[in-house]
Amino acid sequence: MPLATEPTPPGVTPPSARDSLRLPLRLGLPKGRMQPEVDRLLAEAGLTVRPEARGYRPTILGLDGLEAKRLKPQAIVSMLAAGSRDLGFAGSDWVEELNVDVVEVLDTGLDQVRIVAAAPPDTRIEPGARLRIASELPRLAAVWAATRGVDAIPVRSWGATEVLPPEDADVIVDVVQTGATLAANGLEIVDVIRTSSTRLYASRQAMDRPERRAFVERVADLLRSVIEARSRLLVELNVADSRLDEVLAVLPCMRRPTVSRLAGDGFAVRAAVPRTDFPELVGRIRAAGGTDLVVSEPRQVIP
Repeated sequence: MPLATEPTPPGVTPPSARDSLRLPLRLGLPKGRMQPEVDRLLAEAGLTVRPEARGYRPTILGLDGLEAKRLKPQAIVSMLAAGSRDLGFAGSDWVEELNVDVVEVLDTGLDQVRIVAAAPPDTRIEPGARLRIASELPRLAAVWAATRGVDAIPVRSWGATEVLPPEDADVIVDVVQTGATLAANGLEIVDVIRTSSTRLYASRQAMDRPERRAFVERVADLLRSVIEARSRLLVELNVADSRLDEVLAVLPCMRRPTVSRLAGDGFAVRAAVPRTDFPELVGRIRAAGGTDLVVSEPRQVIP
Protein backbone atom coordinates (compact mmCIF):
# COMPACT_ATOMS: atom_id res chain seq x y z
CA MET A 1 0.00 0.00 0.00
CA PRO A 2 1.54 3.39 -0.99
CA LEU A 3 2.46 5.80 1.75
CA ALA A 4 0.22 8.81 2.14
CA THR A 5 1.86 12.18 1.51
CA GLU A 6 1.01 15.51 3.01
CA PRO A 7 -0.64 17.91 0.57
CA THR A 8 1.47 20.85 -0.50
CA PRO A 9 0.33 24.01 1.35
CA PRO A 10 -1.17 26.73 -0.85
CA GLY A 11 1.43 29.12 -2.26
CA VAL A 12 4.35 26.68 -1.75
CA THR A 13 6.11 25.24 -4.80
CA PRO A 14 6.35 21.42 -4.64
CA PRO A 15 9.94 20.09 -4.27
CA SER A 16 9.97 18.52 -7.77
CA ALA A 17 8.95 21.82 -9.36
CA ARG A 18 11.56 23.72 -7.34
CA ASP A 19 14.24 21.30 -8.56
CA SER A 20 13.21 21.79 -12.20
CA LEU A 21 13.33 25.55 -11.82
CA ARG A 22 16.95 25.28 -10.67
CA LEU A 23 17.98 23.30 -13.74
CA PRO A 24 20.20 25.15 -16.24
CA LEU A 25 18.49 26.81 -19.16
CA ARG A 26 18.89 24.29 -21.99
CA LEU A 27 20.14 26.05 -25.13
CA GLY A 28 20.17 24.60 -28.64
CA LEU A 29 23.04 25.86 -30.82
CA PRO A 30 22.79 25.26 -34.58
CA LYS A 31 25.17 23.13 -36.59
CA GLY A 32 26.07 23.89 -40.17
CA ARG A 33 25.53 27.11 -42.11
CA MET A 34 24.17 29.10 -39.16
CA GLN A 35 26.88 28.12 -36.69
CA PRO A 36 29.65 30.70 -37.34
CA GLU A 37 27.40 33.77 -37.25
CA VAL A 38 25.44 32.60 -34.21
CA ASP A 39 28.65 31.85 -32.30
CA ARG A 40 30.02 35.27 -33.25
CA LEU A 41 26.83 36.99 -32.10
CA LEU A 42 27.00 35.21 -28.76
CA ALA A 43 30.70 36.08 -28.34
CA GLU A 44 30.07 39.76 -29.02
CA ALA A 45 27.34 39.65 -26.39
CA GLY A 46 29.87 38.31 -23.87
CA LEU A 47 28.72 34.68 -24.17
CA THR A 48 31.71 32.83 -25.58
CA VAL A 49 31.06 29.34 -26.96
CA ARG A 50 33.93 27.06 -25.94
CA PRO A 51 33.80 23.71 -27.77
CA GLU A 52 34.48 20.43 -26.04
CA ALA A 53 36.34 17.48 -27.51
CA ARG A 54 33.50 16.00 -29.59
CA GLY A 55 31.93 19.37 -30.33
CA TYR A 56 28.34 18.60 -29.36
CA ARG A 57 28.19 19.94 -25.80
CA PRO A 58 30.08 23.27 -25.75
CA THR A 59 30.42 25.37 -22.64
CA ILE A 60 28.96 28.89 -22.61
CA LEU A 61 31.26 31.31 -20.77
CA GLY A 62 30.05 34.64 -19.43
CA LEU A 63 26.68 33.74 -17.92
CA ASP A 64 26.07 31.01 -15.38
CA GLY A 65 23.10 28.74 -15.91
CA LEU A 66 23.31 27.96 -19.65
CA GLU A 67 23.68 24.35 -20.76
CA ALA A 68 24.28 24.07 -24.51
CA LYS A 69 24.02 21.29 -27.08
CA ARG A 70 24.96 21.52 -30.77
CA LEU A 71 22.10 20.29 -32.99
CA LYS A 72 20.69 20.62 -36.48
CA PRO A 73 18.26 23.56 -36.68
CA GLN A 74 15.27 21.35 -37.46
CA ALA A 75 16.09 19.19 -34.42
CA ILE A 76 16.24 22.33 -32.25
CA VAL A 77 12.73 23.28 -33.39
CA SER A 78 11.38 19.79 -32.63
CA MET A 79 12.99 19.73 -29.18
CA LEU A 80 11.69 23.19 -28.30
CA ALA A 81 8.20 22.01 -29.23
CA ALA A 82 8.67 18.92 -27.05
CA GLY A 83 10.04 20.98 -24.15
CA SER A 84 13.39 19.16 -23.91
CA ARG A 85 15.16 22.40 -24.92
CA ASP A 86 14.25 25.78 -23.42
CA LEU A 87 15.90 28.10 -25.92
CA GLY A 88 17.47 27.71 -29.34
CA PHE A 89 18.38 29.18 -32.71
CA ALA A 90 16.75 28.09 -35.94
CA GLY A 91 15.52 29.43 -39.24
CA SER A 92 11.92 30.58 -39.37
CA ASP A 93 11.44 28.29 -42.40
CA TRP A 94 11.87 25.23 -40.17
CA VAL A 95 9.35 26.49 -37.64
CA GLU A 96 6.82 26.92 -40.43
CA GLU A 97 7.73 23.62 -42.07
CA LEU A 98 7.34 21.64 -38.85
CA ASN A 99 4.21 23.63 -37.88
CA VAL A 100 4.93 23.62 -34.14
CA ASP A 101 4.05 25.85 -31.21
CA VAL A 102 7.20 27.70 -30.15
CA VAL A 103 7.73 31.32 -29.06
CA GLU A 104 9.78 33.66 -31.24
CA VAL A 105 11.97 35.71 -28.90
CA LEU A 106 14.27 37.58 -31.29
CA ASP A 107 14.91 37.88 -35.02
CA THR A 108 18.70 38.13 -35.31
CA GLY A 109 18.53 39.12 -38.97
CA LEU A 110 21.36 36.64 -39.68
CA ASP A 111 21.49 34.18 -42.58
CA GLN A 112 18.70 35.83 -44.56
CA VAL A 113 17.50 33.45 -47.24
CA ARG A 114 14.56 32.90 -49.57
CA ILE A 115 12.46 29.78 -49.95
CA VAL A 116 11.71 29.56 -53.65
CA ALA A 117 10.10 27.36 -56.26
CA ALA A 118 12.41 26.86 -59.24
CA ALA A 119 12.25 24.88 -62.45
CA PRO A 120 13.84 24.54 -65.89
CA PRO A 121 12.76 27.39 -68.19
CA ASP A 122 10.38 25.28 -70.32
CA THR A 123 8.41 23.84 -67.39
CA ARG A 124 4.66 24.50 -67.63
CA ILE A 125 3.32 25.36 -64.19
CA GLU A 126 -0.43 25.79 -64.51
CA PRO A 127 -3.59 24.62 -62.71
CA GLY A 128 -4.12 20.90 -63.16
CA ALA A 129 -0.56 20.17 -64.26
CA ARG A 130 0.92 17.01 -62.75
CA LEU A 131 4.40 17.85 -61.50
CA ARG A 132 7.08 16.09 -59.49
CA ILE A 133 8.07 18.55 -56.75
CA ALA A 134 11.32 17.87 -54.90
CA SER A 135 12.12 19.48 -51.55
CA GLU A 136 13.59 19.08 -48.11
CA LEU A 137 10.58 21.14 -46.97
CA PRO A 138 7.65 18.94 -48.04
CA ARG A 139 4.99 20.85 -46.12
CA LEU A 140 5.96 24.22 -47.60
CA ALA A 141 6.20 22.59 -51.03
CA ALA A 142 2.68 21.15 -50.67
CA VAL A 143 1.29 24.52 -49.60
CA TRP A 144 2.92 26.19 -52.61
CA ALA A 145 1.57 23.53 -54.99
CA ALA A 146 -1.94 24.03 -53.60
CA THR A 147 -1.76 27.78 -54.15
CA ARG A 148 -0.75 27.19 -57.80
CA GLY A 149 -3.41 24.51 -58.29
CA VAL A 150 -0.99 21.88 -59.52
CA ASP A 151 -1.27 18.14 -58.93
CA ALA A 152 1.89 17.53 -56.93
CA ILE A 153 3.86 14.29 -56.79
CA PRO A 154 6.16 14.81 -53.79
CA VAL A 155 9.81 13.83 -54.15
CA ARG A 156 11.68 13.90 -50.86
CA SER A 157 15.13 15.44 -51.25
CA TRP A 158 18.02 14.75 -48.92
CA GLY A 159 20.28 17.54 -50.16
CA ALA A 160 21.57 18.90 -53.48
CA THR A 161 17.95 19.42 -54.52
CA GLU A 162 18.95 21.67 -57.41
CA VAL A 163 20.48 18.76 -59.36
CA LEU A 164 17.26 16.72 -59.51
CA PRO A 165 15.50 18.43 -62.47
CA PRO A 166 14.77 17.53 -65.16
CA GLU A 167 15.32 13.77 -64.86
CA ASP A 168 14.11 13.22 -61.26
CA ALA A 169 11.86 16.21 -60.63
CA ASP A 170 10.02 18.92 -62.54
CA VAL A 171 10.10 21.63 -59.86
CA ILE A 172 12.05 22.14 -56.66
CA VAL A 173 11.22 24.09 -53.52
CA ASP A 174 14.49 25.04 -51.89
CA VAL A 175 16.36 27.54 -49.72
CA VAL A 176 18.55 29.99 -51.64
CA GLN A 177 20.74 32.96 -50.80
CA THR A 178 21.89 34.38 -54.13
CA GLY A 179 20.31 31.98 -56.63
CA ALA A 180 23.67 31.37 -58.32
CA THR A 181 23.53 27.61 -57.71
CA LEU A 182 20.09 27.41 -59.28
CA ALA A 183 21.29 29.28 -62.36
CA ALA A 184 24.36 27.03 -62.62
CA ASN A 185 22.01 24.04 -62.79
CA GLY A 186 19.77 25.57 -65.43
CA LEU A 187 16.90 26.51 -63.13
CA GLU A 188 14.87 29.70 -62.92
CA ILE A 189 13.02 31.01 -59.89
CA VAL A 190 9.29 30.70 -60.43
CA ASP A 191 8.03 32.04 -57.09
CA VAL A 192 9.51 33.40 -53.88
CA ILE A 193 7.46 31.53 -51.29
CA ARG A 194 8.89 32.88 -48.05
CA THR A 195 11.86 34.73 -46.62
CA SER A 196 13.65 33.36 -43.59
CA SER A 197 16.36 34.34 -41.11
CA THR A 198 17.98 32.92 -38.01
CA ARG A 199 15.79 33.54 -34.98
CA LEU A 200 15.93 32.82 -31.28
CA TYR A 201 13.01 30.67 -30.15
CA ALA A 202 11.88 29.48 -26.73
CA SER A 203 9.70 26.60 -25.70
CA ARG A 204 6.17 27.37 -24.58
CA GLN A 205 6.92 25.59 -21.29
CA ALA A 206 9.92 27.82 -20.52
CA MET A 207 8.00 31.02 -21.28
CA ASP A 208 5.13 29.94 -19.05
CA ARG A 209 7.46 29.79 -16.01
CA PRO A 210 8.47 33.21 -14.64
CA GLU A 211 12.00 32.21 -13.57
CA ARG A 212 12.89 30.65 -16.90
CA ARG A 213 11.17 33.42 -18.87
CA ALA A 214 13.29 36.02 -17.02
CA PHE A 215 16.46 34.10 -17.95
CA VAL A 216 15.35 33.84 -21.60
CA GLU A 217 14.73 37.59 -21.72
CA ARG A 218 18.12 38.26 -20.14
CA VAL A 219 19.87 36.30 -22.90
CA ALA A 220 17.74 38.03 -25.55
CA ASP A 221 18.62 41.48 -24.18
CA LEU A 222 22.34 40.71 -24.46
CA LEU A 223 21.96 39.59 -28.06
CA ARG A 224 19.69 42.50 -28.92
CA SER A 225 22.32 44.95 -27.64
CA VAL A 226 24.82 43.59 -30.17
CA ILE A 227 22.33 43.66 -33.04
CA GLU A 228 21.48 47.27 -32.21
CA ALA A 229 25.17 48.21 -31.96
CA ARG A 230 25.86 46.71 -35.39
CA SER A 231 23.30 49.08 -36.89
CA ARG A 232 24.93 52.22 -35.42
CA LEU A 233 28.13 54.27 -35.41
CA LEU A 234 29.30 56.42 -32.52
CA VAL A 235 30.04 59.94 -33.76
CA GLU A 236 31.96 62.47 -31.68
CA LEU A 237 32.55 66.03 -32.85
CA ASN A 238 33.30 69.56 -31.72
CA VAL A 239 31.23 72.64 -32.45
CA ALA A 240 31.39 76.34 -31.59
CA ASP A 241 28.91 77.80 -29.10
CA SER A 242 27.15 79.80 -31.78
CA ARG A 243 26.48 76.76 -33.98
CA LEU A 244 25.51 74.12 -31.44
CA ASP A 245 21.80 74.33 -32.28
CA GLU A 246 22.54 73.83 -35.99
CA VAL A 247 24.49 70.65 -35.32
CA LEU A 248 21.86 69.26 -32.95
CA ALA A 249 19.19 69.90 -35.56
CA VAL A 250 20.84 67.59 -38.11
CA LEU A 251 22.21 64.94 -35.74
CA PRO A 252 20.01 61.85 -35.29
CA CYS A 253 20.47 59.88 -32.10
CA MET A 254 18.77 57.27 -29.94
CA ARG A 255 17.22 59.78 -27.53
CA ARG A 256 19.33 62.90 -27.03
CA PRO A 257 23.00 63.47 -27.87
CA THR A 258 25.56 63.91 -25.11
CA VAL A 259 26.81 67.50 -24.99
CA SER A 260 29.70 68.63 -22.80
CA ARG A 261 31.65 71.88 -22.50
CA LEU A 262 35.14 71.92 -23.98
CA ALA A 263 38.09 73.53 -22.23
CA GLY A 264 37.76 77.06 -23.56
CA ASP A 265 35.05 77.76 -26.12
CA GLY A 266 32.70 75.29 -27.75
CA PHE A 267 31.12 71.96 -27.06
CA ALA A 268 31.86 68.29 -27.60
CA VAL A 269 28.89 66.33 -28.94
CA ARG A 270 28.48 62.55 -28.99
CA ALA A 271 25.66 60.52 -30.56
CA ALA A 272 25.02 56.96 -31.78
CA VAL A 273 23.69 57.41 -35.30
CA PRO A 274 22.21 54.89 -37.77
CA ARG A 275 25.01 53.37 -39.82
CA THR A 276 23.03 53.67 -43.05
CA ASP A 277 22.60 57.44 -42.54
CA PHE A 278 26.27 58.17 -41.97
CA PRO A 279 27.60 58.76 -45.53
CA GLU A 280 25.02 61.48 -46.14
CA LEU A 281 25.19 62.74 -42.55
CA VAL A 282 28.89 63.70 -42.66
CA GLY A 283 28.29 66.55 -45.10
CA ARG A 284 25.32 67.85 -43.12
CA ILE A 285 27.30 67.86 -39.87
CA ARG A 286 30.19 69.76 -41.45
CA ALA A 287 27.85 72.24 -43.13
CA ALA A 288 26.22 72.89 -39.74
CA GLY A 289 29.57 73.71 -38.14
CA GLY A 290 30.72 70.36 -36.78
CA THR A 291 34.49 69.75 -36.78
CA ASP A 292 37.02 67.17 -35.60
CA LEU A 293 34.75 64.19 -36.24
CA VAL A 294 35.77 60.90 -34.66
CA VAL A 295 33.82 57.79 -35.68
CA SER A 296 33.90 54.46 -33.86
CA GLU A 297 31.85 51.29 -33.63
CA PRO A 298 29.96 50.55 -30.40
CA ARG A 299 30.13 46.97 -29.19
CA GLN A 300 26.75 46.91 -27.48
CA VAL A 301 23.87 49.37 -27.27
CA ILE A 302 21.34 48.97 -24.45
CA PRO A 303 18.55 51.58 -24.53
